[in-house]
Amino acid sequence: MTPPELETVSSPNSTVDATPLTEAGAEKQLKPPAPSPALDDVPDDVEMSLFDHLEELRQRIFYALIAVAIGVVGCFTVVNKIVQLLEVPAQGVKFLQLAPGEYFFVSMKVAGYSGILVASPFILYQIVQFVLPGLTRRERRFLAPIVFGSTILFIGGLIFSYVALIPAALNFFISYGADVVEQLWSIDRYFEFVLLLMFSTGLAFQIPVIQVLLGLLGIVSSKQMLSGWRLILLGSAVLGAVLTPSTDPVTQCLLAGAVLTLYFSGAGIVKFLGR
Repeated sequence: MTPPELETVSSPNSTVDATPLTEAGAEKQLKPPAPSPALDDVPDDVEMSLFDHLEELRQRIFYALIAVAIGVVGCFTVVNKIVQLLEVPAQGVKFLQLAPGEYFFVSMKVAGYSGILVASPFILYQIVQFVLPGLTRRERRFLAPIVFGSTILFIGGLIFSYVALIPAALNFFISYGADVVEQLWSIDRYFEFVLLLMFSTGLAFQIPVIQVLLGLLGIVSSKQMLSGWRLILLGSAVLGAVLTPSTDPVTQCLLAGAVLTLYFSGAGIVKFLGR
């Protein structure tokens, strides 16, 4: 009988040369290939208690609040320039201070909104760092494009509001009754209108990001998004009326049109992703 190392396996249709196998060689042949990292694995999966998660959340919120405070203080030092920039769409309308300290509180409000806007990249960074350890490799691949797209859309919403929505609304109010009343506006009411409109438009521009997330998670498909277009038309009109702080139809129609465009663009992106 031949030794086990020199045995050959033969059949009528094939032959295998007898090759001496050492113990190390046999182990090498029997060893399965190293598995590639699964996309559903969590690379930074670390066991943390509920109190550890709450402590980390508290630290992230604390860092974000510090960034907001620094942003507010920095914007307050140049608040007059920011106010002058936001007064440009008013086309030379005179503003009145109707109560003592009204402009001071307006300045604080403008600095607060501006400080949050300036600190938003750092706030977003803290949010990403908090949720990143719990994401799988598959989910992390979509994190950077979603964050980048959300930031660009929010800035686009602010610009669209400043360039299109606010001038359209103010033109409507200025032209309506211009021969009857003189245009003297409260500076507090004006900036409340402008700031709310800008930030609500920025939030409305996040619709495609929400659609992409729902599509990637398999909650809603692009076909389902497009099938309910009648409800979307109604919803965009309602959303335009709710998000617009004014009652003029021009601003509401512009915002509703932008919402419709964003929604169907988001549905197209989800369809392009094969969802």
